[in-house]
Amino acid sequence: MQWEPGPGEGAQAPAFDCPVWCVLCQGCRARLREACQRGRGAIRLPTDMLSIKLPQLFDIHQVPKVFREDGIISGYRHPQSSALDCILSSFQMTNETVNIWTHFLPTWYFLWRFSVLCSTLNFLSESYTWPLLVYMLLICVYPFTSSCAHTFSTMSPEARHICYFFDYGALSLYSLGCAITYSSYVMPDCWINSWLHQHFVPIAICNTLFCTSLSCYSRFLEMQFPHRSKILRTGAFVFPFIFDNIPLFYRLLLCCGGSCCHSEALPSHCYHLLFAFLTCFLFASHLPERLAPGRFDYFGHSHQLFHICAVVGTHFQMEAVLADMTSRRAWLIAQAAVPSFLSTLGALVLGIILNLGIIGIFSAPLLWNPHHSANHPLTPPTKRKDQ
Repeated sequence: MQWEPGPGEGAQAPAFDCPVWCVLCQGCRARLREACQRGRGAIRLPTDMLSIKLPQLFDIHQVPKVFREDGIISGYRHPQSSALDCILSSFQMTNETVNIWTHFLPTWYFLWRFSVLCSTLNFLSESYTWPLLVYMLLICVYPFTSSCAHTFSTMSPEARHICYFFDYGALSLYSLGCAITYSSYVMPDCWINSWLHQHFVPIAICNTLFCTSLSCYSRFLEMQFPHRSKILRTGAFVFPFIFDNIPLFYRLLLCCGGSCCHSEALPSHCYHLLFAFLTCFLFASHLPERLAPGRFDYFGHSHQLFHICAVVGTHFQMEAVLADMTSRRAWLIAQAAVPSFLSTLGALVLGIILNLGIIGIFSAPLLWNPHHSANHPLTPPTKRKDQ
């Protein structure tokens, strides 16, 4: 702030010769008014801050093919949006707004549950809680990564693919977290210390690599073979899910046969499986927008419902894991080996490193050659050398 001296005055800013209350009491309001007028304009807000304009929206025929979604006709953002435009669009009604918030808000819910557990459990020194620590970290990471992917996916065609590469990587790591937790708390009594129990986590690490690789590869087929791409992407996530839940399926089978034990968590496990099935169905079917294109552009389309079902299913899974961890604690500590750093946090670190490597392999061609037209299919990294 600078003082602008009037004509005939020096550069020094004028000061009151006496306190303000004395000036007012003596009736020298003119002097105070003159001082205020000289300071006019010293503080000026940029006009850009007062006139923030929300990004323009487009219809399906106005955006490149790579940005189009089945059954969604309107509400598309600019395919070359800036990062600021992407953030602003999350406060604007677009066909992605609900997708962003249905995973951003649950992130804070899971963080709150995690903070409560941190105040009641000793994650640092009690190794029995380390599988839960891995699980809680990942159920906070995967919805946040998904929210960011939906927010910044319209910066460019290349950015769109890379954003979803990270989204797929976070989901595959979540499946690893489920395997680590199920191996420690959900494994049936008769399978404890068996070959499957001992190799459950290493197999799950391989599954995450398979899941990330296949789901990232499916994006390169999206333009030419959309149905094949959808099948591969769905299978990439269904396979780890089935493997992770093998112990749970066997426990439910035993309950159907009348030999249920540690059944406190089974209702929550069943709710989780129900919402997991709904999640898969909505992701694969694109219902209801396929039946009425344009009617569910902003509210109620399958990806929004898919997000909601996934979050609700994760909530029930978390409750089931906590119930199994508590009710089976004494028996598991007596019968099974205590979870080690290598099989919990070590497996997580290894999974993160390997998944980042896979994402880097698939992202490198997009970063080195960002000249692809949005209407032409991408070439997988393995075929780039032939061109």
